[in-house]
Amino acid sequence: MKRSISSLTVLMVMAGVATAKVDLTTLPSRDTVQLTIYNSADMTLVRESRALTLKQGTNALQFSWENTLIDPTSLEMLAKAQVDKIDIAELVYPPRVKNLGLWNVRSQISGPVPVEITYLTSGLTWRAFYMGTLTKDEKTMQLQGYVRVTNNSGEDYENAQTRLIVGKVHILDQIAELAQREYPFGRPGEAVPMMPQAAHASRKSAPAVRMLSEMTVAVAAKPKEIVKEGLSEYFLYTIEGTETIPTGWSKRLASFDVEGVPVINLYKFEEERYGPHVVRFLSFKNDREHKLGQTPIPDGGLKVYRAVDEQEHLSYEGQSSFKYIPVNDEVELNLGVVADVVVEPRLMDYKTENYRFDTRGNVSGWDEIRVFSVEVRNTRDVPAKIEIRRNFGMPQWDLKRSGDETAFEKVDLDTVKFTLDLPPQSKKTFEYTLTTYQGVRAEDWNKRSARTQ
Repeated sequence: MKRSISSLTVLMVMAGVATAKVDLTTLPSRDTVQLTIYNSADMTLVRESRALTLKQGTNALQFSWENTLIDPTSLEMLAKAQVDKIDIAELVYPPRVKNLGLWNVRSQISGPVPVEITYLTSGLTWRAFYMGTLTKDEKTMQLQGYVRVTNNSGEDYENAQTRLIVGKVHILDQIAELAQREYPFGRPGEAVPMMPQAAHASRKSAPAVRMLSEMTVAVAAKPKEIVKEGLSEYFLYTIEGTETIPTGWSKRLASFDVEGVPVINLYKFEEERYGPHVVRFLSFKNDREHKLGQTPIPDGGLKVYRAVDEQEHLSYEGQSSFKYIPVNDEVELNLGVVADVVVEPRLMDYKTENYRFDTRGNVSGWDEIRVFSVEVRNTRDVPAKIEIRRNFGMPQWDLKRSGDETAFEKVDLDTVKFTLDLPPQSKKTFEYTLTTYQGVRAEDWNKRSARTQ
């Protein structure tokens, strides 16, 4: 596979010679690399550790970012040993030379020196998705989380530790735009071959990168665990182990796996919102009581399955997407329309009465009386809890139910809710009488209602 990656070469400048002799040495491969992906801002902090071979005196270190989305103004290098003997003096961008930076390093020693190189890049993104497997009785669920990391940065990252930031990041510069400039600070003129001298030093973004580095200090992780930390307004997920993510590729990484999460299944019927169909909802809470709650859950999509027999065969139950779930918050997921729970309301009778007339003999008010019969069927092999909402379109109404098992709850001015629990393979029918008040009869209802409050 053809790769176009950033490269760092070392030009060893022999001090004390009238005409400098320059040795060109290819930088050793990375010892380690860490990616911290700030998804909301299309920004990734890259931390590389390498061992440079320096000579005593002045060393010129050349860094190229051609065909990548690296932000050249964010480059920074720090010595990790012999710090008192290594002076990384400056990073300069030679004029009229594209995609190239030059570090000037003064060393009091000769030999290998470990360094850490940090920079920001664009093009690395991640998204979370989930799989939920309900038990046969649908009372609990195994919840598995995954993260898909996509690398379109132009750089291959081998054996990289991957860390994900959940939360909003506010930045002034767009990294992708900075990275694609021909020159870090604009176009000074036509490009020419690189000259040995360098000018226009810039340490513009070192404080920003240092701040991000301090925010994302490496975390010690136990084997096969995901380490998660709170960082003020952000949350940090560290994926266990390392992964190789070539440019142009995506890779799925496991995030968490929790069994026995208590869930609530609720079937809702509301013609004005869902039409003549019943919609299934699945809810759970992100807290310790539900075996979660250690971290926020990033937004993503959830596919839900159900174990149907002892051999652990699965049936597909539906899918939904959700937004970021903070700790201790509850989420209700719409799994879509179902056919095995049915609600059928029927208008059984309609009449008008209690007419009022104005001084000219015209009708100015009346009552409309409707009788509804509602049949509810559960054809599933598990119990079903069903919520039926009826909207009346006006606040002046009275409702009388038939039977003790059809109690209703007033939701708002013109909506009531019936809640039924049906055993497997069962049906239930209930009736109610709705009286609505029209014209001046609505005024009568308002006066009567005010007296009873």
